[in-house]
Amino acid sequence: MDSDDFYLELSDRPVLFEKATSVNSVFFDEANKQVFAVRSGGATGVVVKGPEDRNPISFRMEDKGEVKCIKFSLGNKILAVQRTNKTVDFINVIQDYSQLEYSQECKTKNARILGFCWTSATEIVFVTDQGIEFYQVLAEKRSVKLLKSQNINVNWYMYCPESCVILLSTASLCNVLQPFHFRSGTMAKMVKFEVELPASTTKMAKISERDIAMATIYGQLYVLFLRHHAKATSSPGAEVVLYHLPREGPCKKMHILKLNRTGKFALNVVDNLVVVHHQDTETSVIFDIRLRGEFDGTVTLHQPVLPARSIHPYQIPIAGPSAVAGQIPIQCKLYSSSWIVFQPDIIISASEGYLWYLRIKLQPIVHLLTDKGRLMDFLLQRKDCKSVILSVCSQILSEKDRAPLPVIATVFDKLNSEYKKYLEAEHSYTLAVESSQGRSNALVKRPVRGQAVIDQSDMYTHVLSVFTDLKVSKLT
Repeated sequence: MDSDDFYLELSDRPVLFEKATSVNSVFFDEANKQVFAVRSGGATGVVVKGPEDRNPISFRMEDKGEVKCIKFSLGNKILAVQRTNKTVDFINVIQDYSQLEYSQECKTKNARILGFCWTSATEIVFVTDQGIEFYQVLAEKRSVKLLKSQNINVNWYMYCPESCVILLSTASLCNVLQPFHFRSGTMAKMVKFEVELPASTTKMAKISERDIAMATIYGQLYVLFLRHHAKATSSPGAEVVLYHLPREGPCKKMHILKLNRTGKFALNVVDNLVVVHHQDTETSVIFDIRLRGEFDGTVTLHQPVLPARSIHPYQIPIAGPSAVAGQIPIQCKLYSSSWIVFQPDIIISASEGYLWYLRIKLQPIVHLLTDKGRLMDFLLQRKDCKSVILSVCSQILSEKDRAPLPVIATVFDKLNSEYKKYLEAEHSYTLAVESSQGRSNALVKRPVRGQAVIDQSDMYTHVLSVFTDLKVSKLT
């Protein structure tokens, strides 16, 4: 396959950690985006690596049994470790890593702790099979204070740190989801909702946590449900159902992403695009819910934006004492069964000791999406789009690949519309500031000039000046 065809790639600077073995356990903290490698229960060392800090945190803990879960508070000041089904231990992180631990047992009798989530530098939530318990950790007093609790039967849970929302699965088929929102010492119960199970000719299967994800897409929180269809049904394949989860009010089913295949899938969200990985074919597809889909009166149905493609091949460099100068790097096994995905854009291979960020490559999409109007709609929503948009403008005006006049008009109309929106927002901001002179204007936010805003200077410098140069060269 031509390298220009790969529109997804793994980050070129992955986080490296000691791979999982019988003596080394690996944990991932979704809030701090940190990988913990715990050797022999911590007695022979704990190494913590995050995406930003290239200097890992290393320390030792007394081996008090198998570690089930381990996470730092936001800011890395307090370490929480779960070793039993009833208790979480806390260690205040000071320079000498004092081993003076203090503990908190879950308050509900006969409950079993499924896990815990830090929601701030000093607040933590225990999720048990019988509900949730919200605590404040008083580090200086080495004590823990219960703020609020809620009894509810829990099958499994999920946490979205970007929105501070915990999703609890309840009911016998795991399809009733109860969200809670946490902020500044408060716990708010949101409206629960029921996930629509696929029609089946056999016994109803329970919803697995592997089939649910939470992610922020275009500034809105969604619950993504990977709905598999029974092989006996006439459905063409699995689909991803997107439920919009507002802070207040009921959850609403908004979008359905048609996968047109069956098998094992995994989900990521990159640059507001839903990426669906398919293990059987070792390919991925992307969906953009901002692009026009087919509205059936209730929800919008979307097909993949582009044909399925593999993630760009990745080579693992050989390092360590066995490395030989000039030795060829090893090809990484993509879509491995040992891969674990985390939201929004993380892929971890515990067996190889790598954490990657998934990235979108825009340039190959220019060749794969032939409808230039739809291509422009797609590019205008992307974070790093300016250079690619300008290259498309150059291409459609070039002698070799010149597009028909209506296509050129469509592209420039879309660019002008985006520019106009920005100018209007800037004008409204200026008026708001002028009218609030002498009063606090902290609530008035200046519009951010994103890469999709292309003005006359950009267009002349990068696209139209070429034609001036051509004209001058012909005259001389």
